[in-house]
Amino acid sequence: MEVFDTQVRLLKMVEEIDDHAIILLDKLGNIQTWNRGAQKIKGYHAEYIIGKNFRIFYSEADRCLDLPTRLLNEAEITGKVYHEGWRYRQDGSQFWGSVTITATHDENGNLTGFAKITRDLTQRMQAETTIRRHVQELESQNKELEQFVYIASHDLQEPLVNVNSFVELLQQEYAEQFDETATMYLDVISQCTGRMRNLIKSLLDYSRLGRQKSLTTVDCQQLVETITKDLTINIASTGAKIQSTDLPTLVAYPVELRQLFQNLIGNALKFKRPSATPEIRISAKRYNHGWQFAVRDNGIGIDPAFKDKIFLIFKRLHGQDTYEGNGIGLAHCRKIIDMHGGELKVDSIPGKGSTFIFTIPDAHHQSQ
Repeated sequence: MEVFDTQVRLLKMVEEIDDHAIILLDKLGNIQTWNRGAQKIKGYHAEYIIGKNFRIFYSEADRCLDLPTRLLNEAEITGKVYHEGWRYRQDGSQFWGSVTITATHDENGNLTGFAKITRDLTQRMQAETTIRRHVQELESQNKELEQFVYIASHDLQEPLVNVNSFVELLQQEYAEQFDETATMYLDVISQCTGRMRNLIKSLLDYSRLGRQKSLTTVDCQQLVETITKDLTINIASTGAKIQSTDLPTLVAYPVELRQLFQNLIGNALKFKRPSATPEIRISAKRYNHGWQFAVRDNGIGIDPAFKDKIFLIFKRLHGQDTYEGNGIGLAHCRKIIDMHGGELKVDSIPGKGSTFIFTIPDAHHQSQ
C-alpha cells in the first residue's frame, strides 16, 4: 500500500510540473501520459493527444528520415538518447526542443516503453544565434577596418615620403639661398612629416596588435629582467632604480605581455620628475581567478581629470617639446589587457607618482 501511495504521489508531482514536458510512451512510441508542462510547451490537451504517436511532434522531413523510430531504437539499445531540433506545437508553430528519451523496463528487464522529457530551448537557441551573428559581423567589420587602416596608412605615407624628400633636396641644393627664417620653416616641415609618419606607423602597429596571438607560459620575473637589460642605457642615464621580486609564471600572450611591461616601465622612465631619481617597483599578488600586477613610480603623476583619457589612442597630456612620443603606448596597454580578459586602471597623485594596476585572469577564465 505504501509503495502504491508513493507511486501516486510521484505521478501527481510529474503531472504538475509545467516547465518540462514529461510523458510516457509505449514500445511503439504511442503517448500514454500527458503532464501540464507538455500541454504548455506543445499546446495539446490530454484528451486529444493521449493514444497518438509521438511522431506528430516532428516535421515531415524528420519523419521521412525516420528520426522518431531511430531515436527509440537508440534509446532501447543504449538506455538513453538525447536530441535537439525543431518541434511542432498543435497550432503549427515551431519551437527548439531538447529531448531526452529513456527506455523503461519491467522487473525482468523486458522493455515496457519509454520516458520522454522535452524542454523548450527556443530563447536560448535564438540568443546563441544572435550572438553568433554579432560575432560574425564584428569579425567582418574588424577585417574591413584592418584593410582600411592598412590602405589608408599606405596611401598617406607615400605623399609624406615625397614631401620629406623634396624638403631634403631644398635643404641640400638651395641651402645657401635661404635665410634663417626659411631654414626654420623647412625644419618644421621636416619634423612634422616625421611625426606624421611615426603616427601612421603607430596606427598600423595598434591595428595589428594581437592578430597572431598565441597563449604560452611566461615567466614574468624573467621577462621584466630582460626588459630591464634592454633599457640599460636609458636606466643608466636617469639613474633609475627598478625593483621586481617574485613575479609569477602564468599563461599569457608573450609578445603582447612584453610590450605591456616595456610601455609601462618606459613611461615611468620618461615621465620622471626633474628633481627626483626614478624609482619603479613592480609587484604581483594572487586574486580569485588570476593575478593582479602593480607598476608603481615616483614620477610627475597624472591629474585625476585625465585618468581615463590617457588610455585613448593618440591622447597626449603634454606637448611634443616637453615629452616625446605619439600618445599611443597606454592605448596599447589597454588593448593588451583587454585581450587577456583583464582590467587596467591607474591611481595617481600629481607631483608624487602613479601606480598602474592591471589584472590577468587564469587562462581558462580568459576563454570564457
